[in-house]
Amino acid sequence: MSRRGWVLFLAMGVIWGIPYLLIKVAVEEVAPASLVFARTALAALLLLPIAAARGALRPVLSHWRPLLVYSAVELCLPWLMLGYAEQHLSSSLAGLLVAAVPLVGAVLVKVTGHEQMGLRRVAGLLVGFAGVAALVGFDVETSSPWPVAAMGLVAFGYALGPLVLVRHLAHLPSLGVVTASLVVTCLAYLPVGLAQWPDEAPGGDTWLALAGLAVICTALAFLVFFELVAEVGPSRSTVITYVNPVVALFLGWAVLDERITVVTGLGFALILVGSIVATQREEEPAPAGGPAPAPTGDGASPELATDDMAACPVPEP
Repeated sequence: MSRRGWVLFLAMGVIWGIPYLLIKVAVEEVAPASLVFARTALAALLLLPIAAARGALRPVLSHWRPLLVYSAVELCLPWLMLGYAEQHLSSSLAGLLVAAVPLVGAVLVKVTGHEQMGLRRVAGLLVGFAGVAALVGFDVETSSPWPVAAMGLVAFGYALGPLVLVRHLAHLPSLGVVTASLVVTCLAYLPVGLAQWPDEAPGGDTWLALAGLAVICTALAFLVFFELVAEVGPSRSTVITYVNPVVALFLGWAVLDERITVVTGLGFALILVGSIVATQREEEPAPAGGPAPAPTGDGASPELATDDMAACPVPEP
């Protein structure tokens, strides 16, 4: 990978590791629905002129039905649930639990019949979910199961969104899809977001958190991510999924003085290993007496090249 690729990769790892900290700060004074509205409104205002100038919006308009579904499962539901969960859970723990998204995605791929799953990948799922169980069982300091259930919905939404994207929206400009989904989410949360806005003006830290979420972690993040995909390809770009939780864990400890235990490290290690194993493609034997499938230009099988479209930019927390 080139020096520019490494710079973009490290930048994205940090940018998409920050939101957990900023969300934790913001929900101290702003309701989760208001947070989603403010974040998407400002980010959409920043991206709309760019998307319009590049002609990325018009092709998306005729595919409004799958766009609504994608917006619901990738932004509307996860961002609301993440805000609610972080009212009760630490930012670092939320980031670690979101690391289970590849595991949920592997299950969805299997359930939908998109791909077969061998024993090695099943073992990876078991290891990964053991890590989730370790985090939930030992590091969750809450008397209610609902915040953990909310994080489960976050992981489910983040895993389902790329499947919708691949099957119905992958041929459209990524910038147009992202911008349009932000507009849809903003409009969906407009009434309740304004109704639940605090009567007293939030403090300076809250305003900075809101601005950071919208400008850095959403608008700027996607522009940088588009450059990363163009520089290193979609497959390598997905590796940031494993970097973000580490950044979230460090920031929660360094800035918010959140507790890190041995179980925290063990749980994340199990999730990481399980995710890598569970998302690796099983090698399919060549048909008897026939040649193996011809590779594509980058050495991947045709099926893998199709699956790589799932690496199109998807909104992180």
